[in-house]
Amino acid sequence: MIEQRQKEAADWAAAALGLPGVALSPVSGDASFRRYFRLAAGGRSLILMDAPPDREDSRPFVDIAQRLRAAGLNAPEIIRFDLGRGFGLLEDFGDTLYREVFTAESAAGLMPGLFEVLRRMAAGVDCSGLPAYNAAALQAEMDLFPDWYLERYRQRPLRGGERKLWAELCAQLIESATRQPQVFVHKDFHSCNLLHTPRGPGLIDFQDGLRGPLSYDLVSLLWDRYIAWPRQRLEAWMEEARSLLGADMAPAEWVRCCDWMGLQRNLKIVGIFARLRYRDGKQGYLEMIPRFYRYLLDVLPRYPELHPFQGLLERAECAP
Repeated sequence: MIEQRQKEAADWAAAALGLPGVALSPVSGDASFRRYFRLAAGGRSLILMDAPPDREDSRPFVDIAQRLRAAGLNAPEIIRFDLGRGFGLLEDFGDTLYREVFTAESAAGLMPGLFEVLRRMAAGVDCSGLPAYNAAALQAEMDLFPDWYLERYRQRPLRGGERKLWAELCAQLIESATRQPQVFVHKDFHSCNLLHTPRGPGLIDFQDGLRGPLSYDLVSLLWDRYIAWPRQRLEAWMEEARSLLGADMAPAEWVRCCDWMGLQRNLKIVGIFARLRYRDGKQGYLEMIPRFYRYLLDVLPRYPELHPFQGLLERAECAP
């Protein structure tokens, strides 16, 4: 089935480009059912996106690519897209991900360009008609943590009063997120979805974009899955971003907004990684859980009102 789908993709691309045939070279897959291939056409390298329509709805990808490009951002040009068949031809941004160029030394030179992208997304991307990152959506994401991480992976469901602690934590994080300015949110703005190109950061994997909290994409970038930044550096970047993004709040309040948004996101990520293992059979994501769990245990002690939940996560039966 997979080989047949790849042959269909190659035949479609050749017909779309007016060529007798094309050779596809696998580029990557991701946590979804999408796959990507590289091909050469007319002296130009292109990316073929394979998103089976029975598993992936590509309409948001096409829509948001157009919104990003309309705002002058570096999203790939869509040369052709067949929504019915789930095949698309895209501009090729190359292979250099920011995860490969980020180091303690290079970050100072790379972050300003990424912060400028954040500013332009928040200020310039039309988010009318996009889904709202509202309380229900935030809660559904956080619930992945007790459902898939604690209960399924650790076999340690919430008990008795712990459910109340969980509800109180979620309510606080949701209140913090929903009272922030609501802007366009890429949703997966991190070093594995940013390509280092001659035209600046190249944006990919933006199909889940929506209207949501101002701090969300920033915390996606700062609490990275491959490099953990020192707290002092995180707070310096938070302050730099506060000015650029026009966050109309005191520095300490903005840091709390970022920290609590990071908690929401990192709880979700731990739950998603467990779900990818147990629902989708993708074993490798379990290896990434400890880093994000450490992120949780770094932030929770900083806020006395969150200490009760911190105590639960520090128990040996809960830790990864």
